[in-house]
Amino acid sequence: MKNNRYGQAALISEFEYVKIRSKIEDPKYKLLLDIARFTGERWGAIVQLKIEDIFDAAGNPLGEITFPSGIRKADTKGHRFTRQVPVHPVLREKLAAMRPIVKSGWMFESRIYPGTHITLRAADLMLRGAVELAGLTHKGFSTHSTRRTFITRLWEAGVDLHTIQLLTGHKDPKALVRYIEADPNRITKALALL
Repeated sequence: MKNNRYGQAALISEFEYVKIRSKIEDPKYKLLLDIARFTGERWGAIVQLKIEDIFDAAGNPLGEITFPSGIRKADTKGHRFTRQVPVHPVLREKLAAMRPIVKSGWMFESRIYPGTHITLRAADLMLRGAVELAGLTHKGFSTHSTRRTFITRLWEAGVDLHTIQLLTGHKDPKALVRYIEADPNRITKALALL
């Protein structure tokens, strides 16, 4: 668990997600949390999404969210890759309810610096504020919690590592495995198979 920004980000349960989301006032920031939850993408890329990465010209949600290579974290060799993630039905409903108002083209436009996107720091402060209001600061949540939760929940549901790797954009399976929270019950059940 993460403690004072050290260690791994904690997983977010469904109950905790709902509680945190309820403490976010701005619908766009609720959507930021939703995109993080249903895509498993890093928040640094999400804050840089443009409206065209999510919506068509008529304002309808696309079937996939595109995370262009330029906004994604580079791999260990310095390469960046575009990632397209199919839109989960629940996320599609949330996107449809949030038809964008085009100003600068940024999905999460900065209020302080119009014409650009919010910073990762601003998104982090928003999440930390919601976590605090929800009374969950002791849990060790961070912006990386949604990515770890996304990966771990897929693994727990029986999705194979290769498919998870394709969904997350990980090039190195060893890096992917570090995201998975080990469930002691699953370990015990695995040993019982011997």
